[in-house]
Amino acid sequence: METQGRKHETVGCPRCGMAFECKVGSINQCQCVAVQLSEEQRNYIRSRFANCLCANCLREVRTEYNQLEHQKKMERFRNAH
Repeated sequence: METQGRKHETVGCPRCGMAFECKVGSINQCQCVAVQLSEEQRNYIRSRFANCLCANCLREVRTEYNQLEHQKKMERFRNAH
């Protein structure tokens, strides 16, 4: 997740509180670049958190989003039959 105006700094993850180095000034070297996210997943994360998350929380919230989307699809399927 990107926040303009910051370079490298140690921040606390707003979800778990873990300290990590945010490298928004060198995004290709940031820990978050290792977590592949679709645009929909990014939007979901942005809607819930204002600041950057640690890589572990990004993975966990990505899984949460995927599970919610799966549940929605299953509900639509059940309702259609």
